[in-house]
Amino acid sequence: MSTDADGALTPRSRAVGAAEQLRAAIAAAALRPGDRLSEARLAEELGVSRNTLREAFRLLAAEGLLVHEPHKGVHVALPTMAAVIDIYRVRRLIEVNVMRGALPRHPSGAEMHAAVEAAHAARERDDWVAVGTANHEFHRAIVRLADSPRLEAVYASLQTELRLVFGMIDDPEYLHGPYVEENARIAATYAQGRVAEAASLLEAYLDSSERLILASYARARA
Repeated sequence: MSTDADGALTPRSRAVGAAEQLRAAIAAAALRPGDRLSEARLAEELGVSRNTLREAFRLLAAEGLLVHEPHKGVHVALPTMAAVIDIYRVRRLIEVNVMRGALPRHPSGAEMHAAVEAAHAARERDDWVAVGTANHEFHRAIVRLADSPRLEAVYASLQTELRLVFGMIDDPEYLHGPYVEENARIAATYAQGRVAEAASLLEAYLDSSERLILASYARARA
């Protein structure tokens, strides 16, 4: 973060730091879609002024994570079905094409395998929130196959939006359970050097996941 001549954090950097903490809370489902944010409470919890917090709110609103309504305050965004469709469109453009162009035996292959093992261990503990976290790690590892920090940054923002979508569904086992073995299959296929086949499996996975999310979303909003 940037500092002034005396080494103190600038107002902008404090706002960025506050936004990072709120973004992390959204990603961890500590803040859920539709939650209203108390300016006074959050300013105290984050140790920032209300002006700094408002700037953080503006940063996150620009990312589509928060919504400001005049005379009503700020709340965590409620994803629309159109947003879900667009998120999955971008996921296909990024993940499938990265996998399709990946070199065999990339170090991120080991990260994919580690995420699969973490998901299996979490499933044994019946910890479906941890399964979801391992699932996110698996897909981040796929993106890292591209060796592109810029692409990773874009995908990190997309995953935070995706957490909002997942936050609309109250049953993490139903949400993540079907894909534990699919991730294992994709990782194993990639490890065997069958990169094109792994990309096809990943595309089918994303198609299936999108259908599940849209159906669950429709029920949640009914």
